[in-house]
Amino acid sequence: MAFAGKWETESQEGYDAFCKLLSIPDDVIAKGRDYKMVTEITQDGNTFSWTQLYPANAKVANTFSVDKEADMETIGGKKFKATVHMDGGKLSVNFPNYHHTSEIVGGKLIETSTSGAVVFKRTSKKI
Repeated sequence: MAFAGKWETESQEGYDAFCKLLSIPDDVIAKGRDYKMVTEITQDGNTFSWTQLYPANAKVANTFSVDKEADMETIGGKKFKATVHMDGGKLSVNFPNYHHTSEIVGGKLIETSTSGAVVFKRTSKKI
């Protein structure tokens, strides 16, 4: 149940390069650069509901169970099927253009998205 709660972005590394890789427009990148995104997570055993609130009232909500295929959606609205795995307390999933992991380290939510040599890391604190 370590993931459950409401989390707010504290810092991020590699944001611009990662957004450009995903073809996000420059004006949208600029709006989100200093935005304190809120992530709300509920957890019931191995089932998670993961909601991220973005600038301009955009939000993405995905519900999944570990090791079971689920219907997912990206911030761009692309729908896809994926299986989230958990290894040593770290969640991992392959999105269409990148690999994403989430873990709790030192009481912080650490999310890392990797595509080739481009790495985006977001650290969030519990609020």
